[in-house]
Amino acid sequence: MNINREWITAGYSTAAVPERVDLLSEIARLKKEKNAIIMAHYYQINDIQNIADFVGDSLALAQQAAKTNADIILLAGVYFMGETAKILCPDKKVLVPDLNAGCSLADSCPADDFFEFKKKYPNHIVVTYVNTTAEVKALSDIVVTSTNAVGIINSIPKDQPILFGPDRNLGNYLKSLTGRDMVIWDGACHVHEQFSIERIVALKKENPDAKIIAHPECKKPLLVLADFIGSTSALLKYTIESEDKKFIVATESGILHQMIKASPEKTFIPAPPSDATCGCNDCEFMKLNTLKKVYLALKHEFPEVLVDEELRLKALKPIEKMLDISSLLKL
Repeated sequence: MNINREWITAGYSTAAVPERVDLLSEIARLKKEKNAIIMAHYYQINDIQNIADFVGDSLALAQQAAKTNADIILLAGVYFMGETAKILCPDKKVLVPDLNAGCSLADSCPADDFFEFKKKYPNHIVVTYVNTTAEVKALSDIVVTSTNAVGIINSIPKDQPILFGPDRNLGNYLKSLTGRDMVIWDGACHVHEQFSIERIVALKKENPDAKIIAHPECKKPLLVLADFIGSTSALLKYTIESEDKKFIVATESGILHQMIKASPEKTFIPAPPSDATCGCNDCEFMKLNTLKKVYLALKHEFPEVLVDEELRLKALKPIEKMLDISSLLKL
C-alpha cells in the first residue's frame, strides 16, 4: 500500500482480548450502548457478515450511510468505504476495524498523478469509480459504482467526452457498452486481475452445466467468456433469480456466503486465480478485518476515520451527484 496506516499498539492488539470474552454478545452490547451500526461489504469474512446490521456493495453501503440514525458507523470493508461514509455523515463517528485494510485499486491512482492526468483533458467530465481516495473523489465531477456506472454514463450528454478512472477493466467494459468517447486511467484491482482463464475453462469443462458469472473489474477475456456480467449485488440477484443450479463465480469469494444463504440448494464454485495453490480469490485487505478487531474498534471507538472539512465538501459533491442520479434512475 502507498500509505502506512499502522495502528495496532499493545493496548489495542487483538492478542490482548481475553479468550473468555464472548465476542458476539459483547459486540451486541456495545452496539446497543453506543447506538452503533455495523455495515459490512459482501467481501468480508462470514463471521462479520453474520453480525452486521447491513451487508451490501459500495452503492448500497453509501446509500445506507446517508440515511442511518446511528451515532457510530462501524464500516467493515476497506478504508475508502469508511471515508465515503464519513464524507456523507460528518456528524457521525465512523470507525474501521483495521486502518491497513486498504484497496489496491485506490492505491493505483494517487491523487497528485490523477490531477496531472486530468489537466491534459480540460474538456472532459471526470467520472471516477468509488474505489478511490477522498482526494481523488474531490477531483471528480461524478462518482460511480459498478451497480450504477452504465446508467450514469448514459445520463451524460452524448457529445461530452469522459475521463474515467481508475479501473481500466471497468472503464473499457463501460466504453464497449455505451460507445462513449472515454479516456481511461490505467489502474486495476489485484483480485479481479488474478483470475486464471485456463483454470476457469477447465472448471467449465468439468461442470458444463455451470454458468460463469463475472464482475466487470475482470479482464476482457474473462468477460467475453462469462454468461453474465454484473456488480456484486447484481451477481447475487442473478443467482437468486436464475433457474440454473450451478455457478462459477468470478469475483472476490466473500460473496459466496450470501449466495449460499439465499440459495442453499444451488452450487457455487469460486473462480480460481492463477496461483495454482489456491482454489479461490480473496482480497487480502478485506480479510484483515476480524471479529476481535470489530470488538476492539467498538470498545475503544478507534481507529476513527477523519476527513478534513474542506476536502470533505469537495468530495461530497460528486458522491451526492451519484446518489441523486441513482435515485432518479431508480438504481
